[in-house]
Amino acid sequence: MNRSKRLWLQVIIVLGLLTVMGILINNLAVNLIRTGLGLSFDWLWRPAGFALSEHSLPYQPSDSTAWALLMGWLNSLRVIVAGIVLATLLGVTAGAARRSLNPLLRQLAALYVGSIRQIPLLLQLLFWYFVAFLGLPSQPFAPLGAVIQLSNQGISLLGVTLSVEFAAVLLGLSVFTGASIAEVVRGGLDSVPRGQWEAFRSLGMTEGLGLRRIILPQALPAILPALSSQYLNLAKNSTLAIAVGYADLYAVSDTTITQTGRAIEGFLLLLLSFLLLNLLINGGMQLLNRAVLKNQNHH
Repeated sequence: MNRSKRLWLQVIIVLGLLTVMGILINNLAVNLIRTGLGLSFDWLWRPAGFALSEHSLPYQPSDSTAWALLMGWLNSLRVIVAGIVLATLLGVTAGAARRSLNPLLRQLAALYVGSIRQIPLLLQLLFWYFVAFLGLPSQPFAPLGAVIQLSNQGISLLGVTLSVEFAAVLLGLSVFTGASIAEVVRGGLDSVPRGQWEAFRSLGMTEGLGLRRIILPQALPAILPALSSQYLNLAKNSTLAIAVGYADLYAVSDTTITQTGRAIEGFLLLLLSFLLLNLLINGGMQLLNRAVLKNQNHH
């Protein structure tokens, strides 16, 4: 199937899905009108009436509910983007360590991946929040000098203050997803012919240099598709942030639905918001994958 046919097939599938969604939403609206309820989004422009523990832009309880939901969406986006970066660093490091010649590094990486993947993410979030951070002293202390200051009131990293809730969600998501990414990276590295490993070692390259220059570029086409799935999982798992009181999109939507009683409209907006987040992640990974393949074809 050539490229134009694949494109038209994708367009037809998308149009079909949109048609089905339109029919379902129309039937829902008709049934609600018959029961005297009807779909209404007027409540979005009324005052939210509740405070948010943290927000990226100025916010007051007198601001509109739509603005409060936007703050929740930005909070979700912030922890997802930071989580993707940190989880990738952890996963690539652990995945490379699984193929190291150093037996200690291999065992430590295997222990990290094996143990973290066996513990439910919710329990890990609760551990980071209640044990790791709320267990800190109330007075800030600096284990690494001016680089980082820790307390149960928040964390200061290079002058940037992070709330305990944000830090717990970020570390929980990153450590959990990083373990899965490590397996993806290990699988990608294993897909590179063994002769390539022997070649860079025979040239006197160090393990780190050989991985960066020779092995990893060849493994990327096998790694990136699976990496995209892990990033999408991280975005969906971020809804568990409500367990530690982080004001993400799900938490703000839950409060809004409770106050307004507009559950159907609230969940529709929530679904569309996470659909947008996932489309952004998927689109970005597709662009990256194409760039990698194009670069390899040029070489």
